[in-house]
Amino acid sequence: MTWIDAIQRAPGFLRDALRYRAGWSIQPRTLTHTVTFRCNARCIMCDSWKMSGKGDLSLEEIESIYRQLPRMDAVRLTGGEPFVRNDLLDIVALAHQHMSPLGMHITTNGFLTDRIVDLCSKRPRSFPLQIMVSLDGMQDKHNHIRGSSIAWTSATKTLELLAQHRRQWRLDLAVNQTIVDSEGVEQYRQLREFLAPLGIRHQAVMAYDVSATYNMEREIDVAPKQFGQFTTLGDFSRDDLKALFAEIEHDLQRLPRWARAAKRYYLEGIRQRLLPSDAEGGWNNPACVALRAHLRIFPNGDVPTCQFNTKTIGNLRETPFKDLWGSLKAETQRDWVRNCPGCWAECEVLPSAIYTLDLVRPRKEHRHLDTKPLQPVEVA
Repeated sequence: MTWIDAIQRAPGFLRDALRYRAGWSIQPRTLTHTVTFRCNARCIMCDSWKMSGKGDLSLEEIESIYRQLPRMDAVRLTGGEPFVRNDLLDIVALAHQHMSPLGMHITTNGFLTDRIVDLCSKRPRSFPLQIMVSLDGMQDKHNHIRGSSIAWTSATKTLELLAQHRRQWRLDLAVNQTIVDSEGVEQYRQLREFLAPLGIRHQAVMAYDVSATYNMEREIDVAPKQFGQFTTLGDFSRDDLKALFAEIEHDLQRLPRWARAAKRYYLEGIRQRLLPSDAEGGWNNPACVALRAHLRIFPNGDVPTCQFNTKTIGNLRETPFKDLWGSLKAETQRDWVRNCPGCWAECEVLPSAIYTLDLVRPRKEHRHLDTKPLQPVEVA
């Protein structure tokens, strides 16, 4: 049996992973749909709330697009704040009907408690739903980061109600903490203690300094320009980082196996980039699956390249998915992806690690690294 025969006979997931590693094009297997950029928070690390919701796809247009997409392993609905759309439950039902995902994920700031509870209680139960509520610290810190005096009260009320019904509603409930500055280390500890009685999983991500997706400018490229580049939003000392990584590493043991492997992979890559002198045996840097296994759709139907490059390959309002996905512009942007030195945003890294099998057997990079402090990337 040749290696081509092996690829063709492998089960769906493994077959596509092997095809990608061989350099072949594949259909997307995971969707990140930003349903709106509108937001009811004023976060210090994001400009989404400054963006207009004008031009968002209607429910009818979303259904037309979803009908054209292949079956997905995972569908992620995000924003902005996705629950500011009063038809989000309908969007979930359409995703389930047309893409039959194995699971769905919704990220929320937790402000709109009634809408969130209503969706969780009424949605189709044939697949698990992960609800990730953002809490970036205890009350005053969280309110400051989210730019709202009601942020903490609203989010914790939502968490408490969802925690009571998570088994009945088939929810995977978790808190996501964005670490924006050195206070995040102590805030991480306090949040862990607060959430323990509720039995809610707690995880953390590092805020990076700039994103093309959540930027007032469109069609821009702010991706890393050199291997290993990761510039944080806030300032951290070496001791801050080591203390934070130690806390997170300790808590990984409490996670389910699948979540533990993914978070450990992400944590290792962050540590390698922010504490490069401690990196041993090479760095995690999976081949990117943007515009291959991972499809992104913006609120107006645009299909961007990735989180850090909003140059689009077209608009699904105007062009059928099949034509857009196979277009010359799509191939041009895939060439850009192949040449990208690699980012370390969790929403990009984990699909890449999964669909290249790097999560199972990391392909270590051994390039020469410039360990001097990196300056923030300037947006043109």
